[in-house]
Amino acid sequence: MANIPKSPRQKMINLMYIVLTAMLALNVSSDVLNGFKIVEDSLKRTIGNSLSQNVALYAELTEYYHKNTEKTEVWFLKGKEVHSLTDSLYQYIQSLKVDIVKEADGKNGDIDNIEHVDDLEASNQVMLAPGRGEKEGRKLKLFIDRYKNTIVSMINDTVKQRIILNNLNTEPSESAKAENKNWEESWFENMPVAAATTLLSKLQSDILYAEGEVLHTLLNNIDVGDFRVNRIKAYVIPNSQNVIQGSMYSAHIVLSAEDSTQRPSIFINDKLLPPENMGLFEVRAGSIGNFPLKGFIEITRSNGGKTQYPFEQSYTVVAPMATVSATMMNVLYAAIDNPIEISVPGLPSQAVSASSSGNGTLTPKGNGQWVARPAKVGADFVITVTAQVDGRNQVVATKTFKVRPLPDPKPFIEYADENGNVKRFAGGNLSKALLLSSSGIKAAIDDGLLNIEFQVSGFEIVFFDSMGNAVPEVTTGSNFSDRQKDQMRRLSRGKRFYVSRVKAVGPDGERQIQPIEVIIN
Repeated sequence: MANIPKSPRQKMINLMYIVLTAMLALNVSSDVLNGFKIVEDSLKRTIGNSLSQNVALYAELTEYYHKNTEKTEVWFLKGKEVHSLTDSLYQYIQSLKVDIVKEADGKNGDIDNIEHVDDLEASNQVMLAPGRGEKEGRKLKLFIDRYKNTIVSMINDTVKQRIILNNLNTEPSESAKAENKNWEESWFENMPVAAATTLLSKLQSDILYAEGEVLHTLLNNIDVGDFRVNRIKAYVIPNSQNVIQGSMYSAHIVLSAEDSTQRPSIFINDKLLPPENMGLFEVRAGSIGNFPLKGFIEITRSNGGKTQYPFEQSYTVVAPMATVSATMMNVLYAAIDNPIEISVPGLPSQAVSASSSGNGTLTPKGNGQWVARPAKVGADFVITVTAQVDGRNQVVATKTFKVRPLPDPKPFIEYADENGNVKRFAGGNLSKALLLSSSGIKAAIDDGLLNIEFQVSGFEIVFFDSMGNAVPEVTTGSNFSDRQKDQMRRLSRGKRFYVSRVKAVGPDGERQIQPIEVIIN
């Protein structure tokens, strides 16, 4: 299509059309502005109701505080903090609304009777402050962020937390991000006065809602500590139901959902427990047996009436005793660590100690576990158990163990089967391939109770030549020598040899142990 030059008159018409289009785009419909007025009126009613409700809640919290300062102080101080923060933010937002209206209507502007409701510059000037220093919009955002973080920290209900965070969200919308606008710009840039003041009124409504939720939560927290529950039951909580003769039986008599600011009266066998005992009942255990404990807890209700909650419990007095057992066996072996368990019924392990006679050492490992290490065979190993009862040490038991030497270990040839499992060959038939895959002779005590490795220091293998003559091959250490390996390779199926004079070193020294017979399979 040909490019026809435009006359000056046509250019002027086009320019006027562009200007008219822009003016139409900037013009805000009177219906929309009237809609903001309707929303503003609705918000005013909501704000008024919220203010009345929060004033009542704060007054109730204050009344609780004056009636029972000790019990409610922590919640009252939190309520006072949130009330002060809310009022400060509310008044700040109110001052911003006034500033915007005065920017549009002049210094006599009335927030309840706005003249220039369609003014698009007033909110820019007040909230975004081009060339006026600190931006009120930015300041408002920071104030809101601090406020909501404080508020949600005082509420445990995650649903209510999420509502408050959404209501007071200061993150720009996706469309604002696309236009590279921050939160305050997306809210107040080119915004008519009617819309800007309505948005600020909504913020006031949201912070009053948040304050109300916190005050409700704080009042509920006070109620948690009251006796206003659906079930109250008395309990006897003893330090232990089993008591060593001569020691003290101690028990706390308590009431579930107890109010620490109202101490109940406790009667045991029709006798009042002294209030200064704070519910602690003690009696000396003089004889062995089972003893009942009966009584009731009496509380005074808010109307002056009394309510009794009975309880019944018993405790058992036992003779001094202890449990001392060897975890591996009923005897102790010299020169090795023998695990021992020591306990006293009714007492924690920290209150129990033990000592041994002069034949070796007894070492604690914690949680009732000990290690006994006898020094020599033939002398008894005596364990004495002492328990701390009522602040004094008392011997509760002694036990004597016989000390035996370690049994002889057994020699074996260690090899891996076709699945890679490690096997121990202690005599009999063995294939030549498995025999040659082994490095030498090992020794250990492995009888189901003890599992103690010994170090082989030397051994002899006796082979037999074709004439039946014995051919001994001696080596030091635990590995087969080259000469022993050569002899093994020459053996045919059915031939045998003996591993003898095996010397093994264990915890108690060196000894010579039994031989083993190997038949080539």
